[in-house]
Amino acid sequence: MTAERLSCAATFPRRMHRHSTNARLNSPSGQANRGLRLLALAACVAGLAGCAGTHQKSSAYTSEIDPYETEWVATADDPIGMLVVQKFKRERQRSQGSGVSSDNALVSEALNYLGIRYRFGGNSPDTGFDCSGLVTYTAERSLGLKLPRNAAEIAQQGVSVSKSELKAGDLVFFNTMGRRYSHVGIYLGDDRFVHSPSSGGVVRVENMTLAYWSKRYNGARRIDTSLVATARASN
Repeated sequence: MTAERLSCAATFPRRMHRHSTNARLNSPSGQANRGLRLLALAACVAGLAGCAGTHQKSSAYTSEIDPYETEWVATADDPIGMLVVQKFKRERQRSQGSGVSSDNALVSEALNYLGIRYRFGGNSPDTGFDCSGLVTYTAERSLGLKLPRNAAEIAQQGVSVSKSELKAGDLVFFNTMGRRYSHVGIYLGDDRFVHSPSSGGVVRVENMTLAYWSKRYNGARRIDTSLVATARASN
């Protein structure tokens, strides 16, 4: 028991003698003591509530259902996630006027949807995203490129990339459902990727070195620049 709780317990004796209760309550000193006890009770309740509150995370900080047991999500409450966003915003600003490379265009677009709720089959910010919905929507918006609608088919696009050669904008794949290429995200650099995780989650940035992701990593694909050029030419 904490010192604070001990002090609360000491303030309120557990037993009072019945024959003296009424006399004590009705006496001036008894009424004064009763007022002091009520004030002490209010202070203890407020103190205990404050202790409980210190262990609660903001609902914007983590999703209510988080099977991956991650420690943070990229929202305004998260400094790490916001640093990633700010980094790519700065790069995008520096690239204005000279054209933005395909990889940073894809990344910059994906980071616009941080905090959008996961929804199975979702493929827009209005409905929410599943993992492949986020990737296909982002690729079409930023590159004009229409990718297949599920992760396994997306994994057949582009060229294979080794983990040591990953660049921002590469697509990274994971086995999260007992089969290869069942989950997809967009690589950001520095071992981080953005994705739409699972029911109850939101679009967020995560670290690929976490045990959950490193054990399930299936490889990466780089979108063929010729496909991007063809898509842009046809639009």
